[in-house]
Amino acid sequence: MDQVDPPRSEPFAKWASRRVWQVASIALMVLSVVLFVAVLVSNLQRPKVSVVLLGGMTAAFCIFSLLLAKVLLQLRRDQRNAASVLQTAEHEFQQMAGNIQEIFWMIDADSKKALYVNPAYETITGRSCQSLMESPSSYEDIIHPEDRVRVLGNLQEAAQNGQFNERFRIVRPGGGVRWVWARGFPVRDSEGKIRRLVGTVLEITAQKEAEEQVATNLALARSSWAEAEALRKATFGLTQDLRMDFVLEALLQSLADLIPYTCARVLIPEGGPHVLSLGEKLCPQTPKPGSEFPLTLNADDSPFLQRMLASQKSVLLSDTREEQSWQTFEGHDHLRSWLSVPLVASGQYLGFLSVGHAEPNRFTQDHLRRAELLAIPAAAAIQNSRLYERAAIYGEELEKRIEDLRRAQAALVQSEEGRRLLEDRFQKVFRSSPVPFSITTVADGRFVDVNAAFECRYGYSRAEVLGRTVHELRIWEDPSDRALMLAQLQRGPIRNVVTRLRTKSGQIKTTTYSADKIQFDGQTCILAVSEDLPNPERHSSN
Repeated sequence: MDQVDPPRSEPFAKWASRRVWQVASIALMVLSVVLFVAVLVSNLQRPKVSVVLLGGMTAAFCIFSLLLAKVLLQLRRDQRNAASVLQTAEHEFQQMAGNIQEIFWMIDADSKKALYVNPAYETITGRSCQSLMESPSSYEDIIHPEDRVRVLGNLQEAAQNGQFNERFRIVRPGGGVRWVWARGFPVRDSEGKIRRLVGTVLEITAQKEAEEQVATNLALARSSWAEAEALRKATFGLTQDLRMDFVLEALLQSLADLIPYTCARVLIPEGGPHVLSLGEKLCPQTPKPGSEFPLTLNADDSPFLQRMLASQKSVLLSDTREEQSWQTFEGHDHLRSWLSVPLVASGQYLGFLSVGHAEPNRFTQDHLRRAELLAIPAAAAIQNSRLYERAAIYGEELEKRIEDLRRAQAALVQSEEGRRLLEDRFQKVFRSSPVPFSITTVADGRFVDVNAAFECRYGYSRAEVLGRTVHELRIWEDPSDRALMLAQLQRGPIRNVVTRLRTKSGQIKTTTYSADKIQFDGQTCILAVSEDLPNPERHSSN
């Protein structure tokens, strides 16, 4: 703020009139002096002339007195007008300052003492203007302690450069905290030196809270997006490979991406009181010397583990030392923070995730929630892996039986009796197997025979499928999968291919499919076996 400009000049006529009076007064004064000197000189030379001059001097003096009285009266009138103008301006300033919502302030640039504040000071700070006038530096005490050094330092600099623009907190008498925005400008003297600082203080508590809420919401949105992305990657990783080792590795790595832990395990009941650590991961990966893996626990020796298996619920321990029976939890006694979530698939309790940290109070409810979300696809993946292993066993058994049939067929193919024996053996194996078997022609996929397990699994009776093709029954969800299967059969038997087949009711089953080509009733046929896996979509919705 620059120095205030001087008042504008008065109208020319008024100024000219005052100028005439001033010139006339000076002229009369000079004339009186001349006449006085003339009287003295004439009094020495001609006494008669001096009387005339004395009369003229007296008249001039009287006129001068009248003019002087006129000038003094005009000056008095001007003084009253100026005082009235100043009073009006001050009244208007007080009205303006008293009605604005911001604090208007003025401080001395050298001493930093307050010279003026308007009534808004009381509304915003909760302190009276009188208290500030009595202690001109007390405004420093209302600045929040964490902001005080910075604000007062910048105020000191403002006394040199004339610029002050700060957002900071103030503390009201009751302890409440409010945010304000203070701006200041310089008032300079005629030499350009800053004499005072004036400015405004606006309360921005609501604006600041809104900004903080927006920042919080953005942080939550980023965190939620990162969490959703981590869960998406975890779900994808858990379905990439059905082998148990790969599933457990993907699960524990995904868990590390969501929760900072020291040790994580997948604990699975193995019948009776025994619990097996199916998978384990340490962060950092520094196994304890002499540790044995896999870890096997005995629930009979641990009351804590017994409660965990009985409750089948999520648990969060901020400090394990507050849990009386924690020390009986073998292999976990070094952990100070711990959480666990159950692994449940298709309503079946598979075990639980054990997640621990060496420091206390490291886990929150948010960490527990993340673990619970991850446990849903994890349980489905573990169950699918078990079924995959079971299907692999079935596949191996099927391969052995097919090989036996081939050998029997090769040995007895030359005799009718051998053929009948082969057919009888094949029929016994085919009919009695608990695994769904089907025989279809290679050319058009027409059903030649199915066993009872197939009828039970897919809902069709044997009479309903014989003579009909897989295309008519729409067995394959994607017909191109059968074309791919035929191409693979050209290179040899196929084992445990994951595909999707449709039942009579329209339900889609995810299955592991194994098949080989055989000769049956003079035709080249496909002998196939399928074992269904749990539907991943159903598990993810649980």
